[in-house]
Amino acid sequence: MKKHIFFDLDHTIWDFDRNAEETLNELYHTYKLDELGLKSCADFISTYTENNHQLWADYHLGKITKDFLRSERFSKTFIQLGIHPDVVPHQFEDDYVNISPTKTNLFEGAENVLGYLKQKYSLHIISNGFKETTLTKMNLSNLNPYFENVIISEDVGVNKPNPVIFEYALDKAKALKTESIMIGDSLEADIYGALGFGMEAIFFNPLQKEKPGDVKQEIFHLEELLKLF
Repeated sequence: MKKHIFFDLDHTIWDFDRNAEETLNELYHTYKLDELGLKSCADFISTYTENNHQLWADYHLGKITKDFLRSERFSKTFIQLGIHPDVVPHQFEDDYVNISPTKTNLFEGAENVLGYLKQKYSLHIISNGFKETTLTKMNLSNLNPYFENVIISEDVGVNKPNPVIFEYALDKAKALKTESIMIGDSLEADIYGALGFGMEAIFFNPLQKEKPGDVKQEIFHLEELLKLF
């Protein structure tokens, strides 16, 4: 019988791509990037999103550091789009990191689902996100009341899918593996991380990517959880 539900935050509850798009649209105009030669805001956002997703995948696996991710994602995007390194706006990353976590777009149904689940289960977050931004997102999006624990990889010293962070999270929650389940969007970090640890997992797949055969449980919308729990 399940008693504890562990959620990922970014791309699972907090709508990372939508919040990033809002922020980047604002910064595109603030920095007058069209005058630098970036004529399409949409191209800028899509190129950044692709680079950011790849860098985060590497960060989950411990291949790169937080500092490398932050220094690389925008500089790589600007250069890729033809901007000379000498005119890349280096304050852009700091402005993005300060503004983006203040956005409060959640995936559709998130508050309804969390409110329902909280009445029946103990809810927890396990995030590979940067500590300062994760805490800001939780606070400004009014998510803290739903969750008993917020486990952040920077505090633990390892990222999902490392089993150490799942062990730490269960210890913190005073939970057993058999009583627990992980819900997240990242196959590598959330799903295979949890399954490798011996814990059940549900793949949150709003983009309806192809599901691997060894992943048994999948949802496309958070409100599907109302029927599962």
